[in-house]
Amino acid sequence: MRQAAIVALAASLAVVGSAAPVAADSAAQDVAYGAGSVLGTAVYAPFKATFCILGGITSGFAFPFAGADTAGRVATAGCGGTWAITPAVLKGQEHVKFVGGQQSAQQAPPAPHAQSSAAK
Repeated sequence: MRQAAIVALAASLAVVGSAAPVAADSAAQDVAYGAGSVLGTAVYAPFKATFCILGGITSGFAFPFAGADTAGRVATAGCGGTWAITPAVLKGQEHVKFVGGQQSAQQAPPAPHAQSSAAK
């Protein structure tokens, strides 16, 4: 069983590495990407769930020492991010984010302008 999971993961990674974005896929390609998506998610999801559970436990230990904000960031990092391998991921159109709660500088929303209620 373990060897089958390793082979499936290797096959999924091979598909991800060799996939080039295309404008329109044939029906056979859609079926292949769908099957790869299901297989990839079946292999990926248990690892992600374990990481999420460990993040939740860790955030519980962090709460009394580091406070609610840090504990929340730990839980978000563990349970946020990508949970399913989609056909778009296999085609190279989207990226898998195993750790959630992090935004790159390009994806971060603009900072809101702070106005105090006294200034109004």
